[in-house]
Amino acid sequence: MSADHAAVLAASITSAVVTVVLLGVVFVLVRRVRDLRAAVDELRGEAVPLVRDARVIADQAATELVRVGDVLDSAEAVSTTVDSASRLAYRVFSNPVVKVLAYGTGMGSALRRLVGRGTRRSPAPVRSNGQAPGQPGRGPGHPVRPGARRRGGAGGRRARERAGRPVEASR
Repeated sequence: MSADHAAVLAASITSAVVTVVLLGVVFVLVRRVRDLRAAVDELRGEAVPLVRDARVIADQAATELVRVGDVLDSAEAVSTTVDSASRLAYRVFSNPVVKVLAYGTGMGSALRRLVGRGTRRSPAPVRSNGQAPGQPGRGPGHPVRPGARRRGGAGGRRARERAGRPVEASR
């Protein structure tokens, strides 16, 4: 047997082994493709109804949103109507009510004067310092003049003298 024959024989054996290995790989791949097809069919069987349900739920949600929008529009219209009605009622009733109250107050004052009780007031109570409660002042005989400027209590000249701090020259 020559070297050429041996090389052809080795190449034939090698190609036969490679063919057997490739046939085994193809057989395994065919089984895997069948498994994948079965998994895809199962997934389709579960996913398609879920997608249909999701579409139905989305359509229902859209319908509900339209209803909620209509309810909000109605509530807004009612709010606007109530606001307009309250403004109208205020305009219609405020002036007459004020006039009736003023008339009643005036009539009450007139009746009290006619009866003789309305012009006299009881004297204000007097504190021990000679001033009425709630009346500003520095003590008896020293009322605060209208429009007089009040000075702060703790930061005055006398307080600084008592504290031993230097007194500034008068301004």
